[in-house]
Amino acid sequence: MRDPPGDKPASMSETRATEPTAVLAGMAITAVESRISEIVQVVGVYVLKAIGAIATFIAGLIVAMFLRKATLRALRLAPPEIADLMSKIVYYSVAFLAGVAALSVAGVNVSGLLLTGGIIGVALGFASQTVVSNFLSGVFLYIDRPFRPGDPVSLDDANVSGVVHDVSIFSTRIRTWDGIFVRVPNDKVFNATIKNFSMNVARRVEYLVSISYSSDIELARKVILRVLDEEPLILREPPPEVFVEELGDSGVVLRVRFWVPSQFWFNVKMRMLERIKVELEKAGIEIPFPQRVVWLHMVGKNGSS
Repeated sequence: MRDPPGDKPASMSETRATEPTAVLAGMAITAVESRISEIVQVVGVYVLKAIGAIATFIAGLIVAMFLRKATLRALRLAPPEIADLMSKIVYYSVAFLAGVAALSVAGVNVSGLLLTGGIIGVALGFASQTVVSNFLSGVFLYIDRPFRPGDPVSLDDANVSGVVHDVSIFSTRIRTWDGIFVRVPNDKVFNATIKNFSMNVARRVEYLVSISYSSDIELARKVILRVLDEEPLILREPPPEVFVEELGDSGVVLRVRFWVPSQFWFNVKMRMLERIKVELEKAGIEIPFPQRVVWLHMVGKNGSS
């Protein structure tokens, strides 16, 4: 049985009408898939950059912690405040560099950040150059170690002498001989001429002793050497010395030299000169007063002397 003549044209028109719809749907699906693929790629790139940045920062923190511990071990003999400050400077410096590296891995342009940080650093450097100078001088004093707490020292350029009380990050405190505590900035200490009176195990004591021209020089020498030999704190090596230094206006000047342990230098120096004077007087050696011989030339009225 055949279809009615009117049915065939209707089916063909419906088929033609559905073809553009299918094409548009396919194009839309393709566009959506392409867009999703691009989004996935972009997200993937950002995720990878974020993972790389996080990994870089974590690695930097691990290195910073390791260097901080290494700094503390290296400065274990330093004052605690200096060791702690130096370790913190190392830690935060490495952590800052790790953060900059992480931002660079993440795709952030860090040139502007570095420029800003450089400008801020220069400004802070000018504003705190005295503080930085004292701090660095304190570090160099620790490395050089010209003295330690308890050492008697003299800072010629700073016009300070006494016993070192302590050395801090920015200054050195010295107790002067009359009991006054003086705070000296570390940059002045580092640049000063430092005399450490206890660095050597022994120090030399010197006297100038004047005897009259009529006294026996050899007898005076024997008396002085005997006095020095009776003192147990005076070293036998190098041996004490007594010799003629000069022929002065009032008498013969003898120079006396001997060595004592550094910790007993001041006490021995105080008492030995008195003992030498007493023993010379007992031996009949005259210690002259300053004197001058004045000759008066008288002139008469007629010009004759």
